[in-house]
Amino acid sequence: MSEQTASIRISLQNAGEAQSLFGPQDGFLKIIESEIPAVIDSREAEITVRGAEREVDMLEQLFGVLLSLIRSGYILSERDIQYAVELAKDFRADQLLDLFKGEITTTFRGKPIRVKTIGQKHYVTTIKKRDIVFGIGPAGTGKTYLAVVLAVTALKEGSVKRIVLTRPAVEAGESLGFLPGDLQEKVDPYLRPLYDALYDVMGPDQVAKALERGLIEIAPLAYMRGRTLDDSFIILDEAQNTTPEQMKMFLTRLGFGSKMVITGDVTQIDLPRGKKSGLIEAKAILSGIDELGFVYFAEQDVVRHSLVQKIIVAYERSAENRE
Repeated sequence: MSEQTASIRISLQNAGEAQSLFGPQDGFLKIIESEIPAVIDSREAEITVRGAEREVDMLEQLFGVLLSLIRSGYILSERDIQYAVELAKDFRADQLLDLFKGEITTTFRGKPIRVKTIGQKHYVTTIKKRDIVFGIGPAGTGKTYLAVVLAVTALKEGSVKRIVLTRPAVEAGESLGFLPGDLQEKVDPYLRPLYDALYDVMGPDQVAKALERGLIEIAPLAYMRGRTLDDSFIILDEAQNTTPEQMKMFLTRLGFGSKMVITGDVTQIDLPRGKKSGLIEAKAILSGIDELGFVYFAEQDVVRHSLVQKIIVAYERSAENRE
């Protein structure tokens, strides 16, 4: 018994809408067609879709959502289209409408910073609600960037008095001792991604001033020992490279009026063989504490080049096969 076929017509307000919808050189259309099998035609100000009923329904929702975004002035990217198509397959494309509405803040150049995936939205909401949040998932999901954005926002609003950014000084196969320069210079390459996120939101001049005045502190994890951090927004980045002792030491620094965000990717552990990751242990030990937030990102949340997502998936498959 063959599946019911269906066809729908979607009217556009003008030819420009088709261009925004189908992308440069029909790039967006090609992505949609390669993922959802149906025949999509467009003439002047109308799109027709023919195919199996389920696929046609998917595309009806997808085009409806995308047109609504275009009409509200949102400029679609290839990444948005890929994400929208993934959602449309489960008839969840309408969730995008909420996503792109709110902006968290703007960059120092005035460009809006928005969440780009449902995983990111959940992460931002959880950080606002909870004092300690773990953001766990692959590279490129915006874990660190969004945490820094929220930290700067909290500082600007006055809900915290300073930002503390830290990473464990474990690195992929190079030893700190062999790098030239004093400690400050040795440490900076590891902390670079934290600076980059700050520069984007605040601009280099403001960041330099805030560092000078002690409103922002960027330091290796070892510097946290023996301190209690009150009224601070504290971010521990690359947490998969902490030892269980370091992780416990860090978490117990939480002072009054403070927030902590711990980010990491359990697939990229650079600790010496036989050393346990503090992030993996924390996940196991602390998952029963309701006041803590655990947010897991999937490869669908990768907001870098679409090729990065494919690379992550390939590595994950390979790791599963080895196990």
